Amino acid sequence: MDRRRVLKNMGLSLGYVVATPTLLGLVQSCKSEPAIIWTPEFLSQDQGAILTKLVDLILPKTDTPAASEVQVDVFIDKFANEVMEEKQQDLFTMSMNKFVEKALADSGKESMTDLTPEDLEPVLASSLKYSKEDQTKMQDAITSYSEALEEGKTSTLDDETSRFAFANNLRGLTIWGYKASEYVGEEVLAYLPVPGEYIACGDAQELTGGKDWSL
Repeated sequence: MDRRRVLKNMGLSLGYVVATPTLLGLVQSCKSEPAIIWTPEFLSQDQGAILTKLVDLILPKTDTPAASEVQVDVFIDKFANEVMEEKQQDLFTMSMNKFVEKALADSGKESMTDLTPEDLEPVLASSLKYSKEDQTKMQDAITSYSEALEEGKTSTLDDETSRFAFANNLRGLTIWGYKASEYVGEEVLAYLPVPGEYIACGDAQELTGGKDWSL
């Protein structure tokens, strides 16, 4: 698959609404923090290492950098810490734990520090490989779960739905963070530092070659 072409044409379809200054501030802070000394703010150090492996499974290095090379892992951790509401943070943590538990059980390993990309990839693939009908049912279950918690009620999600929630959310955040990075914004997407005239009904192929505009 030509990932460069897919990224050029892929729109954002996340359930989060973030003011542009907030998003740009997060991206800038990620850029200034060397990944080699990255210490997660929201996740534990071990969870951060798992996150790095997962984002690179979703967007590995090809003709463009891997997700971690443009610090998507740092971005997601900062986003979870600074933007997600408490209930979203709780869901993210709970569902990630369920995901890791499955990887440990399937690999026969005892510690998440021992998990390799080869251990994580099958769980990631199976957690996203559902029919549209099954995905709709799971999304409804996740919505009901979140609404119940908002109302102060006790609610649970089955392990399979929890893993789907984590994998689906992580995939969206990874693509979002990748497209918001400086390299992708300037080298892959349509980039215009000083915007010109506003053309309301222009053809996308003629204006940008079919590419999304960079943030």
